[in-house]
Amino acid sequence: MKELIHIIEDDSSVKRLLEITFKEYAFNFISSESKKNAIMMFLSHNPSLLIVDLGLPDGDGKDLIKQIREISKVPILVLTARHDEKEIVAALDVGADDYITKPFSVNELLARIRANLRRNIAKEEIDNNFICNDLELDISSRTIKFKKEVLKLTPIEYELLKYFMINANKTLTHKQILNEVWGVGYQTEMQYLRTYVNTLRKKIEENSTRPKYIKTESGIGYRFSYTQD
Repeated sequence: MKELIHIIEDDSSVKRLLEITFKEYAFNFISSESKKNAIMMFLSHNPSLLIVDLGLPDGDGKDLIKQIREISKVPILVLTARHDEKEIVAALDVGADDYITKPFSVNELLARIRANLRRNIAKEEIDNNFICNDLELDISSRTIKFKKEVLKLTPIEYELLKYFMINANKTLTHKQILNEVWGVGYQTEMQYLRTYVNTLRKKIEENSTRPKYIKTESGIGYRFSYTQD
C-alpha cells in the first residue's frame, strides 16, 4: 500500500502545487483547508504523513499539531510562510518533525518527505541495533561503533548520540534535546549542549568544522543527517 500524504493548507495555489507534485511522483494524497476538516480527515483516512500550514483560517497549525500528537506519532512536516525562529521552534516543540519555509523547492520538500517516511519506518522496526552509515548503535550493550571500532563515550555522550541516531534526519530543538538527554530543569542549559556536541563531532566527524552527521540548524537546534544506500 502506498503512503498517503495529508495536505493541510488553506492557500489554494500552494495546495494545488502540492497536489500536482504528488500526483506526478505517484504519492496518494488528501487535502484539508481548516483545522476542523483536518481532524475529521485524519481520523477517517489514517495518513502516513502530514504537511501542515501554521496559518489556518480557524486557528493556529501548532494547536492542530498538539491535538494530533495526543493520538498519533505520524510524521508531521510544517510548511509555513513564517520565518521567525520562535515560531519554528514552537512548532517543533509541540510535536512537528520537520519544517520548510515558503517559498520552497519542490525537490527539497520531496527529499524531506522521503526522509521522514524512512525514519518513521526505521523507528518502528528498531530492535537493539541501528546503523547510520559508519555508526552502529547497540542498545542492549550500550555501545556505539564508528567504522567498526567501539567509541569511548561518557554516559551523557552515549545518550546524546543515541538520541540523535534514533531521530536521524529530524530537526531537534535545543529544548527537546536537553529535556530528553539531561532531563527536566536543563532546558535552558545551552552551553552543556554545545560542549557535548563539539566533543561528539571531534569523535565522529572527519572535519568537525564542516560536520557530515551532526548539523546545526541555526537558532533552532540540530539535525543528525545520514543517507540510506
